[in-house]
Amino acid sequence: MAPHIVENGEFAGWRIWPDDPFEQSAGPFFMRVGPDGPEMAFRAERHHLNGMGAVHGGCLMSFADFALFGIAHEELKPSGYGVTVEFTSEFISGAKEGVLMEARGEVLRVGGLLIFVRGLITGDGAPVLNFSGTIKRLRA
Repeated sequence: MAPHIVENGEFAGWRIWPDDPFEQSAGPFFMRVGPDGPEMAFRAERHHLNGMGAVHGGCLMSFADFALFGIAHEELKPSGYGVTVEFTSEFISGAKEGVLMEARGEVLRVGGLLIFVRGLITGDGAPVLNFSGTIKRLRA
């Protein structure tokens, strides 16, 4: 799947993966490499919310899984592909509609086929979800 550069709107210049139907319906989620490394984001909209008006936990976990791959994008080369083999998350706080959701993190270790990643999702700068996971790198 080749990324697409967003041409206008709040996320102009960011990348999306339009060939991933789940990420498009759950998000869309956006990624770019900023001065401090990979950044992932989305704006919380009505379809991201649960019945209590907070961003749904499943949406946050889907975004965290997306972020695993954004954080590890360099380590996934040359194929660019991998699968999540382990994922852990802890909910810290909630977020409401209109909030800018962002994820950043770090690669902890790269082995032969496994990449270990951890990160944090924030909503307007406040911690919302802590996550970690292991990606199995796939060959072309």
